[in-house]
Amino acid sequence: MEEYKLFEPTKLGNLELKNKIVMAPMTRSRAIGNVPNDLMAEYYAQRASAGLIITEGTSPSPNGLGYSRIPGCFSKEQVEGWQKTTEAVHKAGGKIFIQLMHTGRISHSLNLPEGAQIIAPSAVKPAGQIWTDTEQMQDFPIPKQMDDNDLLLTLTEFVASSSHAIEAGFDGVELHAANGYLLEQFLSPVSNTRTDKYGGSIENRCRFVLEVAAAVVEAIGKEKTGIRLSPYGVASDMPHYPEIEETYTYLAEELNKLGLVYLHLVDHSAMGAPEVPSEIKGIIRTRFKNTLILSGGYDKKRAEADIESGRADLIAIGRPFINNPDLVARLKNDCPLSQTLIMDLFYTPGEKGYTDYPEYKS
Repeated sequence: MEEYKLFEPTKLGNLELKNKIVMAPMTRSRAIGNVPNDLMAEYYAQRASAGLIITEGTSPSPNGLGYSRIPGCFSKEQVEGWQKTTEAVHKAGGKIFIQLMHTGRISHSLNLPEGAQIIAPSAVKPAGQIWTDTEQMQDFPIPKQMDDNDLLLTLTEFVASSSHAIEAGFDGVELHAANGYLLEQFLSPVSNTRTDKYGGSIENRCRFVLEVAAAVVEAIGKEKTGIRLSPYGVASDMPHYPEIEETYTYLAEELNKLGLVYLHLVDHSAMGAPEVPSEIKGIIRTRFKNTLILSGGYDKKRAEADIESGRADLIAIGRPFINNPDLVARLKNDCPLSQTLIMDLFYTPGEKGYTDYPEYKS
């Protein structure tokens, strides 16, 4: 059988990974009351053959719970809930990072707990609608522009939530600065129209992301801190702007100075978004010296090619993990992948379309 580097053990900082396949973060909306539960622990444990699991987006703040039934990591109950997942994954021999995702303006008051507010870099309303369990689809509201107190509180929440994640047994934290959520909202001059030190120039628009990353590194260590970026992504109403390449070149250089353990670069062109130009991937590869994770529509052949060529150190795979809990074994042994993928159940509560996909039987 042909030898594939993809299935060889590797290191991520000081972590030993059993292969170079990452389970990408995917919102699954099973956290009833925003609290991780036994069903979620079962789901992640089923997929612990991945070298690394990155959880679904998890809010560091009541203000960041913009979607229905997404988990948080800021209360005692949530930390205890997540311990079930980390224990189950570690018992199954896996490694797991939590993805911290503050939704920012991609939110609706019907999805937020009492007293929470929709905040963003600027009071710029996103186009489109969002699902709410009580009133179904609703237009996005205009968010409140973050003032100095909001900025400080949000940074503090990211740091506290990162510490809670380590307390809950996670091997590390991925800061979600992609897909149009709060941290990326600061990066774009479309969603960030501020005129203070957090808006205008590339350096100013990157400032909050870098401040959060630096504070999290100081709290839990650089070997436990990663980040996700999506240059040229259009999710959550993030149109293109002329300085994208310059913005992400500067950001990669500054993140490299902080020594983050990995940079996770997502390309959603397989799902219809514009492709991330290979030049950008190359620039980030040369500017960021630690582990580079690439994700976006990978199959075994392309994943191995990008590992072999050095374009990436790890490859993240998303949707195939949903209906193939044993995806790594199927890829390694050239078993057929399940073609049963029930998209209507991606974001519904309960075990159907979640923990009931079977492993391969020959």
